[in-house]
Amino acid sequence: MPDVKQDDSPVKKDDKPLPNVYLETSINGKEAKIVIKLYDDVVPKTCANFRSLYTGKKSDQTPLPPSFTYRSTPFHRIIPNFMIQSGDFERQDGTGGISIYGEKFPDENFEKKHGKIGLVSMANCGAHTNGSQVFYYDRGKV
Repeated sequence: MPDVKQDDSPVKKDDKPLPNVYLETSINGKEAKIVIKLYDDVVPKTCANFRSLYTGKKSDQTPLPPSFTYRSTPFHRIIPNFMIQSGDFERQDGTGGISIYGEKFPDENFEKKHGKIGLVSMANCGAHTNGSQVFYYDRGKV
């Protein structure tokens, strides 16, 4: 994940503007730009964690340490026709992950389902174990 940009341009959902994060990456040597909508009206703590780790700043604009971001974090798990996983900036192999709230933070809810192409979800090892790892549901589109 070589470059990350943030844009607060609105994306309308029930007339409520949702923030976007733009991920610029390279997949098989091909440049790609992924637009990620943050459902901060549904999972505000999860979105704050995700946004901070992508931008390198907490919501109050306090910078995070350079090693505490998704910048240059590899996709460490790819399951063809299903998903790609990233976010282990700690070990870069899928065994690490820390949130801005401490090591782990609890699940907020399960209102959004994982069946929509482009949905980004927390990757964890069970209930209330969210850190920094995420997976992108792609169904073979990436």
